[in-house]
Amino acid sequence: MQYLDESALNSLDPKSFQNRRPYPWCNLAGVLRPEAFERLREELPPLTMFQEVFGKARRHGQRSHDRYALEYEPGIALPPSWQAFIDELQGPVYQAWLARAMGAHGFELRFHWHYTPAGASVSPHCDAKRKLGSHIFYFNTEHDWDPAWGGETVILDDGNRFSPDSAPAFEDFASVESSETLGNRSLLFVRNGNSWHGVRAIECPPGALRKVFIVVIERATLAARLRKLLAA
Repeated sequence: MQYLDESALNSLDPKSFQNRRPYPWCNLAGVLRPEAFERLREELPPLTMFQEVFGKARRHGQRSHDRYALEYEPGIALPPSWQAFIDELQGPVYQAWLARAMGAHGFELRFHWHYTPAGASVSPHCDAKRKLGSHIFYFNTEHDWDPAWGGETVILDDGNRFSPDSAPAFEDFASVESSETLGNRSLLFVRNGNSWHGVRAIECPPGALRKVFIVVIERATLAARLRKLLAA
């Protein structure tokens, strides 16, 4: 099965994306083929594989980003569908698309899943400097999630008023735009000095979980670049 829809990927205009304000971001629809989205959604890793990340102190006085988290590592026991998808993300089509979209080369990818319960939130923040950006795939649908419960990633414009090493609240931002998350949606954004984003506290019933899979795009280390050259 092919997981990525190349026509949906190529609908993103790199120049428009890179020039978007307050920073490059795009809420994409249909990046996964419909049958691929359904297969991956049905075969999401079980909660028993996740670690609890709650109450963990963050730098700069920001609130903890509470969730259940699972980090991908080669050899992890995944359904074949998820391993095939991750293999495709590490292949030439997706890698070339990322390079065009972000105007960046020499990156490496990490992958993780986050499941978020009621009451948890992601306070406004800019990602660490080692990151070039993120591509967030959302896996809730109208069958298991009510939009009134929240869960949208919000894009925040600080008007260049805040240092990334600070802890503003959502209400401190003059402009807030919300991503669409239900169904086959994803969010690509570039990390820079004002790439503020977050998720407001979720108000779902007990047992419901906001489910996302995140591709983290990081600057390639020297060791990774050498490995790539040797493998060529």
